[in-house]
Amino acid sequence: MPVTTIDGHNIHVDDEGFMTEYDEWSEELGKALAGQIGIDLTDEHWKAIRFLRDDFKEQGETATLRRIGLVGGIPTKTLFTLFPQKPAKKLAYVAGLPKPHGCV
Repeated sequence: MPVTTIDGHNIHVDDEGFMTEYDEWSEELGKALAGQIGIDLTDEHWKAIRFLRDDFKEQGETATLRRIGLVGGIPTKTLFTLFPQKPAKKLAYVAGLPKPHGCV
C-alpha cells in the first residue's frame, strides 16, 4: 500500500490517492486535501464531510450522493455546488475515505 506525505503527514493511500486508513485523517489534513483540489472549506463543506465520516464509521463504506441527500439531508444540487463536477469523489477525497462504489 503506497504511502504519501501531505502537509507533513505520512498517510496510506490507494493507487488513485484516496486515503485507506480512517484514523490517519484529521480536520487539518482535510483542509490540506481540499486545498489540493482547489476547494476552500466553509461550514457547509464541513457538514457534508462530518456526515460522510460518521456514516462511513457506522456503515463501513463511503456513502453515495443519494444517501448523503436522503440520510444526511444535504441536497445533491448543494453537493455539486460545494464539490463541483465530481462531488462524490471530491467529498470522499477531502473526508479521507475510499472512493464510493460506482464512481468512475
